[in-house]
Amino acid sequence: MIKLAILLKRREGMTHQEFLNYRRDIHLPLLLSIPETKQYVRKFIFSASIQAPGYPDPIYDAMVEAWFDSLEDLNAFFLSDNFVNKVDPDHVHFLDVPAAVRLITEESVVI
Repeated sequence: MIKLAILLKRREGMTHQEFLNYRRDIHLPLLLSIPETKQYVRKFIFSASIQAPGYPDPIYDAMVEAWFDSLEDLNAFFLSDNFVNKVDPDHVHFLDVPAAVRLITEESVVI
């Protein structure tokens, strides 16, 4: 199983709450509307950063984790016409796209 982890920053001029609302109300339904999401994505988690006393302020606004059966499925999803033409263009409306950090991993559960 392959996991893609992405650290996200909101677009300049957008509050953290506006970012969360846009992602939930506009972007997520768009992502779920394409058949490739159900076909290739095995698990998808969105985690929003929070302020935590005693810890530094978050540098990123959120983290996405998406699991795929293989690198081929990951590529098929992100290179699909629906993702490229419908989902990806929406990212500029709420993300600082160049600031995103992507890491492709093979997960190893320790506990």
